[in-house]
Amino acid sequence: MPEPIAPLRIALAGHVDHGKSTLVGRLVHDTGSLPDGKLEAIRASSAKRGMPFEWAFLLDAFQAERDQGITIDTTQVWLKTAKRAYTLVDAPGHKEFLRNMVTGAAAAEGALLVVDAKEGVREQSRRHGYLLSLLGLTQVVVAVNKMDLVGYDQARFTEVAHAIGAYLDSLGVAPKAVIPVSGREGDNVASRSAAMPWYRGPTLVEAIDGFQPPPPAVDQPLRFPIQDVYKFDERRIIAGRIESGRLEVGDTLVFSPGGRRARVAAIEAWPEDRRPSEAEAGRSIGITLDDQIFVERGQIGHLEDAGPVETNSLRARLVWLGRQPLVRGKRYKLKLATAEHQVEVQTIERVIDTADLASRSADAVLAGEIAEVVLRARSTLAVDDARLLPRTGRFVLVDGYDVAGGGTISLDGHARARRDSIRSTNVKRVEGQVSLAERWQANGHRSGILWFTGLSGAGKSTLAVELEHHLFRKGWHVAVLDGDNIRHGLSADLGFSPEDRAENIRRVGEVAALFARAGLIVITAFISPYREDRDRVRRIAPDLFHEIHVAADLATCEQRDPKGLYRKARAGKIQEFTGISAPYEPPEAPELVVDTAAHRLEACLAQLSAYVEAHLGAPGGR
Repeated sequence: MPEPIAPLRIALAGHVDHGKSTLVGRLVHDTGSLPDGKLEAIRASSAKRGMPFEWAFLLDAFQAERDQGITIDTTQVWLKTAKRAYTLVDAPGHKEFLRNMVTGAAAAEGALLVVDAKEGVREQSRRHGYLLSLLGLTQVVVAVNKMDLVGYDQARFTEVAHAIGAYLDSLGVAPKAVIPVSGREGDNVASRSAAMPWYRGPTLVEAIDGFQPPPPAVDQPLRFPIQDVYKFDERRIIAGRIESGRLEVGDTLVFSPGGRRARVAAIEAWPEDRRPSEAEAGRSIGITLDDQIFVERGQIGHLEDAGPVETNSLRARLVWLGRQPLVRGKRYKLKLATAEHQVEVQTIERVIDTADLASRSADAVLAGEIAEVVLRARSTLAVDDARLLPRTGRFVLVDGYDVAGGGTISLDGHARARRDSIRSTNVKRVEGQVSLAERWQANGHRSGILWFTGLSGAGKSTLAVELEHHLFRKGWHVAVLDGDNIRHGLSADLGFSPEDRAENIRRVGEVAALFARAGLIVITAFISPYREDRDRVRRIAPDLFHEIHVAADLATCEQRDPKGLYRKARAGKIQEFTGISAPYEPPEAPELVVDTAAHRLEACLAQLSAYVEAHLGAPGGR
């Protein structure tokens, strides 16, 4: 037998008194979803109050609703058709309770908008239609209800259908169907109406059966947020819950932000002889990798061909519920999956008041209001569009110690790029009239980037300044970019977290490329511990980049310790120190290896000089 189709959540919206509750009561009854004895209970309740039979009592669960005749909270009702099961989330239509409508519709996959055939499209009809579009609901069916009160008139239906269709179209929402119905009489709810032979479209049940369910989480791209990293005997076990997709032993995982990667060596289990070979969405697991790369809580593991977007700026739609207004320029804590980031409200693009959904510009968002904002973080975030991957596209904002708001991320127009993408707009590269070949010819040598990488104390800076002096005496155009000097100026705002290290190297790489394209030989002296960061610099100017590993083992570097940094790191006075509390990933295929532990300074300098002469010497016929 085929597996049952997963239930769909449908949000129910519409103007107060347009008969939404009555329509849903009839829908539940006509599909055979009404629990045993419920129909008799409704009849008894109506008789007890001296009222005519009301289908609406099926949904109006609160005494206050029966007394006032309005629905004031969301009610969830189970419904089953011949095709699938549904959860109907009845959202209130009264404007005083619109916030509940936001809550009810937020997690829905489709929507039923109810409009009274006699009253037509009203203020709250537009308000709810706008809100459905704001929440990203694209599967919408419109029921033009109470057709019995207008004598099942086709012209009246056409008029109302055109008005609501035009409004939804202006919001970018194309209804799947607009259906003339009578909730009280059951016309076109589950079966076709003899009173409206002119209507040839689907019934309400047929229309909602046409909604498409979201793809199963296991069929979506892999997202494995890291909950924690545990050291267990000789293993570093990376623990977390697979939010979507599946992973297998042998898969190469990329961890974002940062881009470091390694192969899954094992999915850990106890006893060890019962280790699984794969795991999928919904499972909490621990894995070990074949390489001891540095990863931490908040990063997201994924496969290389379908990763999240890395950015420090995101556009979001949020509902604000904080005690204090959300203010432009203020910083909040953003929680997304297992990650936490400090973000600043850079822009409040517009605010929609939940009383009337009027749009306005503002510097603050009050409690209960919906806003479209731009948030900026100092660190890099790994995010997805909430419409595609909700679990890594939805977030909450914390103000102080209180969860004060929640939102969804929109990546419309966002380049799928990492930190090295071009974010500025209205910019164009300016090409000079002096070619690189002309500069080489005038200088008498080629230009390039000599990227020295190695542990602290390996001798990078010493060799860099010695090589610079040697080449300068020969009349070559050469400059040194040293890590400490850059940290005093260009990167004075950065720390030593993996994210800040990556940004530091990106900046240096861009500057080095500018110098090299101007005809200079640029010697850089940076630990640059991560391969991905160095590879990213290579991609900036691949024809000019030369990776040189200034190699020395950790023991030799600690013995030298020219700045006393290893001693401080061992004492716990320096956090995130490469080689001690942070990893160093040596180059896999550098253009040159200079072993300063095995050779004296003069021999290393001679090796470097010979390499430069061979690769950056006189351009000749070039």
